[in-house]
Amino acid sequence: MPSLLLLPGDGIGPEVTAEVEALIETLRARHGLVLDVAVEAFGGASIDAHGVPLTDAAVARAKASSAVLMGAVGGPQWAGVARHLRPEAGLLRLRTEMGVFANLRPALCFAPLADASALKRHVVEGLDILFVRELTGGVYFGTPRGIEDLPDGSGQRGFDTQVYTTAEIERVARVAFTLARSRRNRVASLEKSNVMESGLLWRQVVSALHAREFADVALEHMYADNAAMQLVRAPQQFDVLLTDNLFGDVLSDLAAALTGSIGLLPSAALGVDGSPGLYEPIHGSAPDIAGKGIANPLAAILSFEMALRWSLGRADLADAVMAAVRHVLDSGLRTPDLGGTATTAQMGAAVRAAVG
Repeated sequence: MPSLLLLPGDGIGPEVTAEVEALIETLRARHGLVLDVAVEAFGGASIDAHGVPLTDAAVARAKASSAVLMGAVGGPQWAGVARHLRPEAGLLRLRTEMGVFANLRPALCFAPLADASALKRHVVEGLDILFVRELTGGVYFGTPRGIEDLPDGSGQRGFDTQVYTTAEIERVARVAFTLARSRRNRVASLEKSNVMESGLLWRQVVSALHAREFADVALEHMYADNAAMQLVRAPQQFDVLLTDNLFGDVLSDLAAALTGSIGLLPSAALGVDGSPGLYEPIHGSAPDIAGKGIANPLAAILSFEMALRWSLGRADLADAVMAAVRHVLDSGLRTPDLGGTATTAQMGAAVRAAVG
């Protein structure tokens, strides 16, 4: 039986994943979804319960599942915890242990929300771009890293290492090119090869792979800082954007602002074929609104839609969930992040009603 591990996490994470659980029950009752669901503590909640942000038991269960869906991690109450025990460390460990190296972050502007974007309607209406971000390498994982005292006693030095291998670049680039073939057949590869050696290697490896295996796909190389400008000037020029870990983290959040709300955007993290995928909304734990019942659950629901499509073998139900979300947005229902007054529970209930 297909299985899903839920990791509600912290802040608004438990609130939005609760709506996913309710949707699963609806899909079971109305559409015959067969899915075993388990729940584990994660992030700050796991620190409070177990002393670590991710237990070995949770890791084992994640690796044995068909898919993993998380809410969000982090909050001010864990700010003083040692770095290796912070909630975010649990997330980095989970990605590493699961071997999910390709992070898919769509930025889709739903038609009724074009006026909610920070940009003019004609710039964002119909926007449909996809970030493919390398997820388990780069500066977030490179060594050496640390903070050390300067020998002359004048202060300290902080350092991180940005490092990539040919194999790491090739495997994520292959995902981007393959996905582009099913979309509009264009890839923009973003880096800083003008000032970074790792960026130069990135450009060389992507170019060589393109020439060998994907010459039918249009490839454009672009510096990441220029891409940031282009995303707010003319985002519709892009189809698939291929990035390293750091630039993908920053630029996909920028793209989220184009869609009207970060509360709408899901993500998927995939590894080798047949391994479980990791799915999560990109909005973070939002501790300022946690417990108020006003968080937008659509990013979590759409993350589950991606899980249905990519890991659980139910593309038909993924289509039904996407159609239900579109219907709800067409109806005018809005949570506060979109200028409305609907609660988390009301938005989730509307999606369940629309899914049939």
